[in-house]
Amino acid sequence: TSHVYFTLQEVFGYRTHNLRRALCLITTMLTCGVLLLVFYWKPQWRVWANCNPCPLQEADTVLLRTTDEFQRYTRKKVICLYLATLKFPISKNPEEPLVADRHSVINHAVLKPELKLRYIQVRKIRYVWDNLEKRFQKVGLLEDSNSCYDIHHTFGRGLTSEEQEVRRLVCGPNAIEVEIQPIWKLLIKQVLNPFYVFQAFTLTLWLSQGYIEYSVAIIILSIISIVLSVYDLRQQSVKLHNLVEDHNKVQVTVMVKDKGLQKLESHLLVPGDTLILPGKTSLPCDAILIDGSCVVTEGMLTGESIPVTKTPLPYTENTVAWKSHSLEDYRKHVLFCGTELIQVKPSGQGPVRAVVLQTGYNTAKGDLVRSILYPRPLNFKLYNDAFKFIVFLAFLGIVGFFYALGVYMYHGVSPRDTATMALLLLTVTVPPVLPAALTTGIVYAQKRLKKKKIFCISPQRINMCGQINLVCFDKTGTLTEDGLDLWGTVPTADNCFQEVNSFASGKVLPWGPLCAAMTSCHSLILLNGTIQGDPLDLKMFEGTAWIMEDCDADYRTFGMPGSNIIIKPGPKASWSPVEAIAILRQFPFSSSLQRMSVVAQVAGEDHFHVYMKGAPEMLAKFCKSETGNN
Repeated sequence: TSHVYFTLQEVFGYRTHNLRRALCLITTMLTCGVLLLVFYWKPQWRVWANCNPCPLQEADTVLLRTTDEFQRYTRKKVICLYLATLKFPISKNPEEPLVADRHSVINHAVLKPELKLRYIQVRKIRYVWDNLEKRFQKVGLLEDSNSCYDIHHTFGRGLTSEEQEVRRLVCGPNAIEVEIQPIWKLLIKQVLNPFYVFQAFTLTLWLSQGYIEYSVAIIILSIISIVLSVYDLRQQSVKLHNLVEDHNKVQVTVMVKDKGLQKLESHLLVPGDTLILPGKTSLPCDAILIDGSCVVTEGMLTGESIPVTKTPLPYTENTVAWKSHSLEDYRKHVLFCGTELIQVKPSGQGPVRAVVLQTGYNTAKGDLVRSILYPRPLNFKLYNDAFKFIVFLAFLGIVGFFYALGVYMYHGVSPRDTATMALLLLTVTVPPVLPAALTTGIVYAQKRLKKKKIFCISPQRINMCGQINLVCFDKTGTLTEDGLDLWGTVPTADNCFQEVNSFASGKVLPWGPLCAAMTSCHSLILLNGTIQGDPLDLKMFEGTAWIMEDCDADYRTFGMPGSNIIIKPGPKASWSPVEAIAILRQFPFSSSLQRMSVVAQVAGEDHFHVYMKGAPEMLAKFCKSETGNN
């Protein structure tokens, strides 16, 4: 097939035709570069003029067309990569896979025995040609078809150094790089706007007819507006570059199969690498936690300041895709790029490990930066109406042009004067100062926004934002207070409810199963001596008057494992026969399961307790009906 669909774009294949290319080159020279300018505005015309349509597997150029109402075209060159450039020999046998991951698109993308693969780069994302599926597929991430077993078994002990090199070449660096565009390039982009090209033609004509003062005034105004616009774009580009550059050079430790641990720069990470998470750090990629647990702050991505607990991906032997296995809660196993790791807890079998899931612009942070670099096109009534108005003016100008041509020719005026006057009439209808006026207005708006520390790299949106008079937030917590107080508890015993324990009266919660559950069944963490977490969990825990401590040598005498949170009665708590409770494992709240639970151990006991809280109808299913305690 000559075209396919991917990421809401159609892809058409073309092969360059040398004769067509030569003809286009000659026409460009004969038109003094006008054809090149038209090709710059309309990339699809350039492809249609230079190339012949062909199947995608034979194409050296592809044309992408968006499937939205704008139908915008983009031209991309197909780039070839040769694995023969790597320093170690690679098997040319088509039966032998290049990488151990059987789901990987890399095995289907590399042609043997040539060891060649073809790819295109679209909006910072690399797509390789899959020879089996006959379509372009994204690389730089682990395929979704991997099961929990695949992730633990294939990647849990790390990749071989040879496989790392293959993946580095195919997937590219793990870096979110924002190029600082040179001033000359920004200048050319501004000047080659159709408005400015028309303005240059108009002013040349006016100057030739002696309209010196007016033309010079417009030229000065246009130069000032272009310079200001380019300067602002350059400043915004530098700021964005500096903002993301810091996270591209982080030192990380990875596990290499049969070679042990290795320190390297984060830009060398590839999907499938096994990361060792030492402690407080910023994550340079998206990764799936496979061993141990972590606490992260995802404020950079979600805006939520509450720390989030991440749990390891379960080790199950089924063949269900890992995301499907965890349903919508798969995010609780994923550490996202750009988020801060504030605490790690080893499971006791070794260091905390995570498998690299996505690198570079494929990550959550990469998506965020791409949305800034490539904002969605504006479908704004003001611009549509402005364009229609200019088309109408241009139509009037064309009518005037032919009318003047007829009148002057009828009166026998010389051809040179006839052409000049007809063109003058054409240029007068569309105001040549319009682009400069629009640019100056936008630049002034940017200056005002900058004073409030608001930066915009898509200035056309400023006019649209000026129309907004109502903003709706998606979370009530953004607009309302999140403070709640605990009124009281109603325990059960002997198949019936007991008296209400009201906290307002100053009565402390007496010891019992309910007290034990309230002290231990939560997602709170101890960070630098301060208890942090969900405000509701915090109020519930404070109501018990118990305290939280990190495990130390004293508690190990009770047979409690290290690196766990210890809960013990505080000075104001009611009498308790229990000296301390250790939280061994947290299972954070899951919206699909409608519950959370913890595995806890009481000091001096060998057996474990499981405490659970959640939706009443869900917890009722776990209760024995004959006990009457549900």
